[in-house]
Amino acid sequence: MSAVPSGSYIARIRAALPSLHPTERRLADTILSFPGEIASYSATELAQLANVSNATVTRFVRRIGYESFDQARQAARAAQQTGAAVFRVSAIDQGPEAALMTQIAQGRQNVENSFSAISLAEIDNLADAILNAGRIWIIGFRTSQAFALYLGTQIGQIAPNVTVLPQAGQTLAESLSSISAKDVVLVFALRRTVRQLPLLFRELRQTPGKAALISDVAPEPGEDTSLLEEELSPRWRLRVQTNAPGPLFNHAAVLTLCHILATRVLERSGQAGRKRLLAIEGLHDSLDEL
Repeated sequence: MSAVPSGSYIARIRAALPSLHPTERRLADTILSFPGEIASYSATELAQLANVSNATVTRFVRRIGYESFDQARQAARAAQQTGAAVFRVSAIDQGPEAALMTQIAQGRQNVENSFSAISLAEIDNLADAILNAGRIWIIGFRTSQAFALYLGTQIGQIAPNVTVLPQAGQTLAESLSSISAKDVVLVFALRRTVRQLPLLFRELRQTPGKAALISDVAPEPGEDTSLLEEELSPRWRLRVQTNAPGPLFNHAAVLTLCHILATRVLERSGQAGRKRLLAIEGLHDSLDEL
């Protein structure tokens, strides 16, 4: 008797490909082309999309180890929540002009919705902590590191003590051991997050520094997804929306938050911040850099 398939539903489909009937193979190819569609389609809609019968859909989901289509759909929804771009590709073609306008509208909506829940007082409180910090540590992996680098570069024009992690050629341990009570640690936890994040959060919680978390995952109704955040227990929680109509997340609100935070750090730095900017500009001139 063959073993029951295991792993993600995509892994199950790939493993079953060599033994599939031609109509089942057509269904499998359709799902692999648009793996996120099964999360929102009914069995009948999926059958129509692949041009197969409902009975083929039923046989197929059982062949890959699920008791029912609903169970397979739940597995697809769970995979979709991880944020993988492949699960967000749609079979619906709007056309380039309509798609562009939809993306722009979604970016605007993400910014408005994010800042309806983030107050200026909260941003200013974090900005003041950054200005008074012994060192500012900014941590981000994968996509999050792009925003960590951007925020570090912007804040670094005002505060001379900014370190972005992870650094090339180093593990995190060398830096985490140096965090002091005067420090501020900003962590970007944007989808898709790395597996080591809970461990990192637990270690950061043991350090004396004050933590800020920037994330884009909101709790689902009836689901407690705050446990990961509680591992860090941050003083500041800044949640932004990255919803998108296509396969790639829309990070307009993330960039806006970075810009506003850096701007408020500059504005609240007063004469000291302006003096540092003038010194930097003078060095640009003397070094003929720009």
